Amino acid sequence: MGKRDDLIAKYADDLKNKCGLTPDMDLLTKVTIGCGPAIYDADASTVAASQEHELETVKQNYLMKKLGLADGPELMESINKAMDTYGQSERNKYRAVVYYMLCKHFGKESVYG
Repeated sequence: MGKRDDLIAKYADDLKNKCGLTPDMDLLTKVTIGCGPAIYDADASTVAASQEHELETVKQNYLMKKLGLADGPELMESINKAMDTYGQSERNKYRAVVYYMLCKHFGKESVYG
């Protein structure tokens, strides 16, 4: 297994054990690949839930640009819900896991078709 496969396994483990979700491995793999080289960078691979500008970046770059959603209060609400699901005490909230949860929440799996 390569480094990306190891990370996907780690993300699946987080979805199961920290978020209480059963991951769709095909979708998780596509979301992870979609994150590009950011998954290999310690800082870029995580989402800093306590930093408002970081959550705004998730909203702008992922929800609006990638998933094609219109701006509105429900976008930030869904991000906050994903952070709560991950667990506020969880220090490392992996970007691919957060993106996966948001993709599933909005039913936008077709973006990765």
